[in-house]
Amino acid sequence: MGVNLYNSEGYLDPTAYEAIKNIEEEIKLEKKKVVFICSPYAGDIELNTERAKRYGRFAITKNTVPFIPHLLYPQLLDENDMDERNLGISMGIRMLSLCHELWVFGERVSSGMAVEIAKAKALKIPIKNFTIHCKPRKEVE
Repeated sequence: MGVNLYNSEGYLDPTAYEAIKNIEEEIKLEKKKVVFICSPYAGDIELNTERAKRYGRFAITKNTVPFIPHLLYPQLLDENDMDERNLGISMGIRMLSLCHELWVFGERVSSGMAVEIAKAKALKIPIKNFTIHCKPRKEVE
């Protein structure tokens, strides 16, 4: 398509330029897969948060749009309150149904991850497995 800062008559038109540029960006995003990042959160929350950020960044380098519920919902809900924790998991599961793939990271599967993996299988969402170093690995059970 190509965006030009000048209109067809040669006049500077920054408003149209920005609008067309934004539309092109939206079109690019619509074509990208949305991937659900599944990795441990509980336990060493600080380490697991940093890893989840790295996994999200890895997904971005693979030209996807990552969704990382355990970086979002603990900011809004109390992880130590089981009702709120379960609410966060259920909201994540709802978002999972909108994703193209589930990407599982790490060597261990937490109870929350097990729910996400089971739901992805039930929805027939493709699952990809990675090590903590973002290297592909065989299926996690």
